[in-house]
Amino acid sequence: MAHHELTMPATEAQVRALRVNDTVTLQARLFGIRDATQIHMFDRGRTTHFDLRGHAVIHTAPNVRKVERSAAFPVGYQPVCVGTTTSDRMERFTRPLMEQYGVRLIVGKGGLRESSARAFQDLGGAYLAIIGGTAALETTWVEAIEDVDLDDLNPESLWQFRIRNFGPLLVAMDSHGGSLYDGVRDAAQARRAAVLASLGVAS
Repeated sequence: MAHHELTMPATEAQVRALRVNDTVTLQARLFGIRDATQIHMFDRGRTTHFDLRGHAVIHTAPNVRKVERSAAFPVGYQPVCVGTTTSDRMERFTRPLMEQYGVRLIVGKGGLRESSARAFQDLGGAYLAIIGGTAALETTWVEAIEDVDLDDLNPESLWQFRIRNFGPLLVAMDSHGGSLYDGVRDAAQARRAAVLASLGVAS
C-alpha cells in the first residue's frame, strides 16, 4: 500500500500507478457531477466549457448558498455541505466521461460495476472511495466554488471546486482490474456457502 499526492490534472501514468488499497490525496481542483448533469451531457447532447482532461469528478449535488460575488466567492456560491452520493446508478456514464471528456478519476461511495472496471483498464482510470456520512469533513477540504456550468440543473450543476488536501481517499478500483468490491463480494459468498453447508442446506 502506498500514498499518492496528486495535484490535478493527473497524467495517465500517475493514475495507472495507483493500486487497490493505496490512498490518494487530491490537490488543486475537483469537479462535482451527478445524475442529471450526466443525463443532460450524454443523453440530451449538452456540452460544458470546462476542460475535464486528466481531472477527477466527484458524485455530488452540494448544498450551496447564494452570496455576493467576491474573491472568496467568485461565482456567488458558498459551499455549505459537499457530500458524496452513491455511484452505482451512474455506472453507464463512466466510459463516456473518460472517452469524450478525458476524466481520469471518479470519487464516490459504494463502488461501480464491470463496465466501469473495463473502462478503467482500457483508458487508464480509477475509482476513489470515500466513506458515507463524512460530508461535514469533505466540505472542509473545499476552499471555494471557482466556477459552475449547466446551472439550470442546480444543485446537480457541474461544479468546479478549488480543493486542498482532499483525502485521503481509498483506491477501490484500479486500472489493472483490481476491485475491493469484488473481494468483499467473494468473501461474503464464501461465508454464506460455509454457513449454509454447516446447516445442511445446499447453496
